[in-house]
Amino acid sequence: MTATVRIPTPLRGVTGGLDKANVNEGSMKDVVEGLEQQFPGIKDRLCDDKGNLRSFVNVYVNGEDIRFMDDMDSAVKSGDEISIVPAVAGGL
Repeated sequence: MTATVRIPTPLRGVTGGLDKANVNEGSMKDVVEGLEQQFPGIKDRLCDDKGNLRSFVNVYVNGEDIRFMDDMDSAVKSGDEISIVPAVAGGL
């Protein structure tokens, strides 16, 4: 009864180099709490003080942006794949 979270390179310092983690199903809030239990400090990198997703972090459940779903209340089911994608800034 788990979902898989793909960990981007910038967060692998917190995960000890792991590129994915398994979390229990529930809401995205539950997923973040599960990640925090496994990798203390990761929540602060993903969420602000109110528990909302930071503006420079994008999260997708099975390829769908949670901001167009139910945001942090989005449901995560067993077998789902969650991708954390830090925003990339830059230009010429």
